[in-house]
Amino acid sequence: MAQLVCMGALLQCSFGAAPGPLSVLPVNRVLTGTPAATIMDSAPIVNVPSFAMCSSPSNPAVIAATAAALGVPTPMPCVPVTPAPWVPGAPTVLIGSMPALDNQSKLMCMWGGVIQINMAGQFTVAVP
Repeated sequence: MAQLVCMGALLQCSFGAAPGPLSVLPVNRVLTGTPAATIMDSAPIVNVPSFAMCSSPSNPAVIAATAAALGVPTPMPCVPVTPAPWVPGAPTVLIGSMPALDNQSKLMCMWGGVIQINMAGQFTVAVP
C-alpha cells in the first residue's frame, strides 16, 4: 500500500539540483501530525518548492543562459511551473472532496521535469 503524503514530504524534480519540502495549507483540517495533502496541493512556490537549479533543456531561462555561454549547458534557478494536479492520487480516499495524495503520485512541470515524492512526511498512515 502507498503512504499518505503530508506537509514536509520530500519532493525531487528530475531536472532539479536539490530536493525540497512540500507545503500543505491546513484548509482541509485532516492531520497526520501535520496537514494531509490532496492532489490539488500542486501550486508552484505555495505547495511545490524550488529545486535549487533547473537543467531542463526546454526551460527558457536555461535556453537563454546556454546560448549566452556559447552552447555550454548552463543551469538556472528553478521556478516550477505545474499547471495540472498530481496524478493519480488515491481516488478512494477523499480529503475535502479531493483525492488524497499518495507517495506514488507524480507531478509534471511545464519544462519537462517529473516531480516525485521521495519521502511521504509520515510513516504510519497507508492509503489503498
